[in-house]
Amino acid sequence: MSNKDTEQKQSTSESVGDFESKAQEAGMRMTEQRRVIARVLAESDDHPDVEEVHRRASEQDSGISIATVYRTVRLFEEAGILTRHEFGDGRARYEPVSEGHHDHLIDIQSGQVIEFINEEIERLQQEIAERLGYRLVDHRLELYGVPIKKS
Repeated sequence: MSNKDTEQKQSTSESVGDFESKAQEAGMRMTEQRRVIARVLAESDDHPDVEEVHRRASEQDSGISIATVYRTVRLFEEAGILTRHEFGDGRARYEPVSEGHHDHLIDIQSGQVIEFINEEIERLQQEIAERLGYRLVDHRLELYGVPIKKS
């Protein structure tokens, strides 16, 4: 794909303060352990699963249990500040909800998730919905691929 067709999404990882503020606005009491988990999620450039969030949080606070991470992630998801993804690898992965829309390309060999924005794809999705008699209100695009071997 050329740069004209697809541009990789700029890093938009949310600030820790924004993430915590959204949690508090949603009525969550922010304990110190929840703050650590929020920090891990807000600073993640990838899409970690709960086990990875626990590993990273435990580096900052060894008293954080996996059960606490599961509960906190579920609460963040229910509060609408965390998005759950199923990328076909059998584990739920998470990212903070962002203001801007983006899509995902998943490398099925390495598991790497590449975020991208493509205005042509966005336009085409709108066009298809309208042609079929619908007003598009939301969508999620996930592409799965393997790296092209260069000769």
